[in-house]
Amino acid sequence: MSDIRSVWNPETQHADYVISNGAFASGRDVETAVLLSVFTDRLANVNDVIPDAPRGAPGDRRGWWADDPQNLFGSRLWLLNRAKGPLTVAADAEGYAAEALQWLIDDGVVAKFTIQAQWVRPNQLQLLVIAYRTDGTVISNQPINLW
Repeated sequence: MSDIRSVWNPETQHADYVISNGAFASGRDVETAVLLSVFTDRLANVNDVIPDAPRGAPGDRRGWWADDPQNLFGSRLWLLNRAKGPLTVAADAEGYAAEALQWLIDDGVVAKFTIQAQWVRPNQLQLLVIAYRTDGTVISNQPINLW
């Protein structure tokens, strides 16, 4: 059985289900898994700087409600929401996305990913996520406008 298909809307900055002929559309499971993995807030590491937390205060480390310490889901991209300047933001976004998508490799859903972050406008970062099968063919090629 396929998953309910989800798509990212860069204008509203959130994902939504696809409706086709009055019912939830399915298919494109890898694309949906990528979106859910990248845009679900992963629990921040203890030493991560939390945006909007007062200096020295712990702040909300977020996380997914069903996390357990051995199986964290989602990405830490949310930590970049208030980042100043583009110096390391693109590299950090690539690292956070790779961390979030690793489970798809571990579970054998995909063989590997190519992840590239680039600034497409002064305040808009685009994340290109390409998923490959073991034979090298592309399963999913998805540009995601983060902010």
